[in-house]
Amino acid sequence: MPKLFSYGTLQQDNVQLATFGRLLHGSPAQLIGFKQEMLAIRDAEVVRASGKTHHPIVRSSANPQDCVAGSVFDISDAELEQADRYEVDDYQRVEALLDTGERAWVYIAAGRKGR
Repeated sequence: MPKLFSYGTLQQDNVQLATFGRLLHGSPAQLIGFKQEMLAIRDAEVVRASGKTHHPIVRSSANPQDCVAGSVFDISDAELEQADRYEVDDYQRVEALLDTGERAWVYIAAGRKGR
């Protein structure tokens, strides 16, 4: 079963219901070696689902002291595909290390590699 780390809108109940048709149960975690900034979202469907015109996005900082707080969820392969459809082209999915020692899928700024 895949693990998905979210630091942004995929933690919102309304986004989970719209994307997965259910609420996810997650655990707190931190993404190691990344910094967070905000991104203007131009996809009307994503803005409608999240209720926000700006979403957080992370970029690798190459500094293991930098961490981004969020939640890690157990999801199905089909739900991972649904998350791929939800995220806009500014994001890419990579596997990354969490402070829990787990590796999880996370959406980072496109064009960068995860750890």
